[in-house]
Amino acid sequence: MTTLINAVVLVTGANGGLGQQFVQQALNRGAAKVYAAARTPRDWGNDRIVPLQLDVTDPTSVRSAADQATDVTVVVNNAGILRRGSLTEGPLADIREQMETNLFGAIHITRDFAPALKAHGGAVINVASVLSWLAIGKGYSVSKAALWAATNAFRLELAPEGVQVLGAYLAFTDTPMNDGMTIPEMNRPADVVNEVYDGLESDAHEVLADETTRTVREGLSSDVGVLYPALRSETTELQR
Repeated sequence: MTTLINAVVLVTGANGGLGQQFVQQALNRGAAKVYAAARTPRDWGNDRIVPLQLDVTDPTSVRSAADQATDVTVVVNNAGILRRGSLTEGPLADIREQMETNLFGAIHITRDFAPALKAHGGAVINVASVLSWLAIGKGYSVSKAALWAATNAFRLELAPEGVQVLGAYLAFTDTPMNDGMTIPEMNRPADVVNEVYDGLESDAHEVLADETTRTVREGLSSDVGVLYPALRSETTELQR
């Protein structure tokens, strides 16, 4: 079972809304050190927080970070981007960029930090989304669905090595990524991170951080029309 007491935590995307909470709450739970990783690291004014320059889409940057932070026991793959273009008409470059950050970034980080995690009996947290199972996010959903599969695959590979792999799934959360969105009852970042760390310390495989996410997850075994009511309407129109 993973504990954050005296842990050494690496948080990618540390400057964002969730990232800042992952950093602060790790310290609150007793972490000895937190590497706060970002493309442009900030000064946190805390001796237990180590700013770390890291671009998850650059294999050389990831390798350099892993060489510097060999004492890491918990990795939080939190870095992510959202592009809103459609799959059929939006820029293909936007879809590729989301895959590079949201999927391959987490894969690069997990691969390069795996030796340290195996040595310390550590853990990986992959921050995914309810849109892993709900395709309304278009290219973003594709990238997060792929991260869901990668999380499960890493779990099967790393469990025999004593490494916990936790998938964190959440609906719309009040972070800069969702600026301008008017969605009732958006998650608070602090609440989400608290749920995730509770799951980590209780040896969970997945954390479903809100009721929307739990409902969508339960619906995966249903007919596709249950998740996408618009498809039922189209089917009815075609049958007329």
